[in-house]
Amino acid sequence: MVTQREITNNAELLSKLATQTFPTNSSELTNALSHYYRGEMARMISWRDRLDRTTNWAIAGSAVMLSVSLSTPNAHHGVLLFAMLLAFLLLVIESRRYRFFHVYRSRVRLLERNYYARLFAPGEMTDPTHWMKQLSEDLRLPCFTITRSHAMARRLRRNYCWLFLILLLAWLLKTTTSALQPAVGVSAFVHSTGELFHNAAIGYVPGWTVVIAILLFYGWMLYMMLMYREESGELAYGEVHV
Repeated sequence: MVTQREITNNAELLSKLATQTFPTNSSELTNALSHYYRGEMARMISWRDRLDRTTNWAIAGSAVMLSVSLSTPNAHHGVLLFAMLLAFLLLVIESRRYRFFHVYRSRVRLLERNYYARLFAPGEMTDPTHWMKQLSEDLRLPCFTITRSHAMARRLRRNYCWLFLILLLAWLLKTTTSALQPAVGVSAFVHSTGELFHNAAIGYVPGWTVVIAILLFYGWMLYMMLMYREESGELAYGEVHV
């Protein structure tokens, strides 16, 4: 049977555990900030590694399909279209991961700009209440700091635009060079849009439909990159982005 004394002791213990403890001096505050900074840095690095993995898969997959498509005339140009689709799928996945990465990077840079930078230049004081309140609100109610379209535009400008450009040039080479078609023509390259549409056809899908679809797809990507030309976030403070 539990005695009244044991119940009282357990209640006091639970009360102590439930009591919030905060740093009482500058040393404890510095220690808490150091541990918090290392934790956020680890999460940021983890998401950065996921970004690199997605990019590596996109490059590797596109390289394999480029080799298959251009190695023999019997290879269909649809392989390159599939490579574009695969690269776009990985771009969508990477843009989602970049949004998570940007959350933790923003917290890390907020500490670096407003706390650690002051350690090396104490004269350049910043108001601690502003950035501490901003960090507190972000921890209480985490929100994405960048939209999906903005994240996609950034990854396009930094990595994927070159990958899609290479795939487009390879597709043009495949569809305009007679030597890379199953039936070798007299001339080395096509000389009319009719020949181009004939080479660009996929089964029952006419070639002009495929060409228009590619133009719309690349036009949309160009629009995305131009829509977010003005840099914000860390690039607003300097040229180097982590």
